[in-house]
Amino acid sequence: MHSSELHHPADHDSAPDAAHSAADHRHPWSRYVALGDSFTEGIGDPDESRPGYHRGWADRMAEELAAGTADFAYANLAVRGKLIAQIRDDQIAPALDLAPDLITLCAGGNDVIRPGGDPDETARTLDTMVQLLATTGATLLLFTGPDVRETPVVGSVRGKVAIYNENVRTVAARHDAVVADMWALRSLTRPEMWDEDRLHFSPLGHHTIAAMALDTLNVEHDLEPLEPRPTPERSWREARADDAVWARHHLFPWVLRRLRGRSSGDGVTAKRPTYEPLFGGAMPPGGSAAQGD
Repeated sequence: MHSSELHHPADHDSAPDAAHSAADHRHPWSRYVALGDSFTEGIGDPDESRPGYHRGWADRMAEELAAGTADFAYANLAVRGKLIAQIRDDQIAPALDLAPDLITLCAGGNDVIRPGGDPDETARTLDTMVQLLATTGATLLLFTGPDVRETPVVGSVRGKVAIYNENVRTVAARHDAVVADMWALRSLTRPEMWDEDRLHFSPLGHHTIAAMALDTLNVEHDLEPLEPRPTPERSWREARADDAVWARHHLFPWVLRRLRGRSSGDGVTAKRPTYEPLFGGAMPPGGSAAQGD
């Protein structure tokens, strides 16, 4: 589907069937497949009702897409820690087999933030992936990376992220994909949008991104903007103590895995490898963790 063909409500007569049609056809998609790494798997947004399961922006978006859409199906092939070549090798073929009409792809972040990561080389791999996915005729939604200026350690690669984002926009233009622009979503610079590991988004962050993605697709939704609670002021000593705890529990293990050539996704499989319907009501927007309880 061309980006210019994103769903716009059509004019209807005042016949009784018109309202029913409008309610049941808020968008044209019925088979959604999400591809990527920890961002799309939903790390940072654990589902308390399902131990080990992470909800994330893609689940939240799928729940909104499923509302009022008969037989809507959703698969999520994303696995934490994966590099772009692994996503290409492990997820593209299964995605093609599922014959989706909507595909989201966010890949390359783990490559770009690594020492020596080349945003241009990573984008060349992305281009081949999008070219293959475009053969399905599905609507393709790509993501830019967020502005990591205020993020410890990762903030040092802000320039590479910006270069990669421009490459993402070029790839999208080449293959008529749509871009969900996280860099422009300034609310993501708020500390409350990030998980305690400072590498993944919090439930509030995932909620905010899901709403932005739906807006990008021009889909009406019920994900209301949430105002995060102000961050309590801390002394310099308290801030440094928090940084030390973070480095010990999150940064050092991450660096050690990189040095050993290991990944947090080793042995992990996709949480929704094939289409599954969505049942039950959605959690409250943002979840309890987003409210600071």
